[in-house]
Amino acid sequence: MPHTYDIALIGAGPIGIEIAVALKRHGIDYVHFDAKQIGYTVSWYAPQTRFFSSNERISIAGVPLHTPEQAKATREQYLMYLRSVVEQFDLQIRTYEPVTDVLRHDGHFILSTHTSTGELQYNARRIVLATGGTDRPRLLGIPGESLPHVSHYFDDPHKYFRKKVLVVGGKNSAIEAALRCHHAGAKVTLSYRGAVLPEASIKYWLWPEVRSLMNSGRMRAYFNSSPVSITPDHVTLRLGADSTFDIASDFVLLMTGYEQDTTLLRRAGVELVGSAHAPKFDPDTLQTNVPGIYVAGTCVGGTQEKFSVYIENCHDHAAKIIRHAFGISVDSHLPMVDMAES
Repeated sequence: MPHTYDIALIGAGPIGIEIAVALKRHGIDYVHFDAKQIGYTVSWYAPQTRFFSSNERISIAGVPLHTPEQAKATREQYLMYLRSVVEQFDLQIRTYEPVTDVLRHDGHFILSTHTSTGELQYNARRIVLATGGTDRPRLLGIPGESLPHVSHYFDDPHKYFRKKVLVVGGKNSAIEAALRCHHAGAKVTLSYRGAVLPEASIKYWLWPEVRSLMNSGRMRAYFNSSPVSITPDHVTLRLGADSTFDIASDFVLLMTGYEQDTTLLRRAGVELVGSAHAPKFDPDTLQTNVPGIYVAGTCVGGTQEKFSVYIENCHDHAAKIIRHAFGISVDSHLPMVDMAES
């Protein structure tokens, strides 16, 4: 008879890893999967991207996060930290093994996974979905969006040295990309659909600089604008209701946000609610409308337009799930925090 785990944990981002540590500490029989590598979402940040949150707020499982310069962690430092937590607790994570289906059968769940050698199945009495909320880019659906010089991900700014770069978007990812390309010697133009940049959605240390560059004309910005088509050498922008014009561009960075992949949630029967299509769950237990299926981490927020669910306010998720599922009292890593204090 196949082995039935007490719980199957899907997702190995920071909160998924934190839950795995809690499960292991309490001797709970679990199996852990991720479709990619641990911390995958963090891994596609641009090199040397620095977190907005302070180190103690994104540390997990009671393991301190230190940086040599006592500054907020970079992408590289945080990925190294996550690797060290996995090694410290000897967590067994089945990376590059995506869960493709979830079925309820005879009082438990059957999980189907895909590996390089074929399909596998696992049995579990409960499931935790810690699958995040930024699985894929939010596409604009315009001609030329798939051209090779167009990207929804910002990578090494050196790539854009002395090139004309159009950055589309006006929040953190777009502003940081625009500034770093500018500092690498690119000629940067910014296109944003709003009338002004949303200052509250921009890291406080970036805002004064981008404002100064725009005011001085060193970075051109078009507000109330949006791209309608992309060619190999230019982008056509719509300005206002019906006026269009072309911007010469060697590279186009579409920093227009990311969305959650709800496929597995839907297959598991989890109800999705609201404009964010967030999973429906009990905030006290994190159990969804499907008994035995829980959500954790940023997965609970669905596709967030204005982010309110971060690593730092999900540290109590492990405690809530384990308390409800197994009747075990677990200390939360950190209390809920006010994002305005970050």
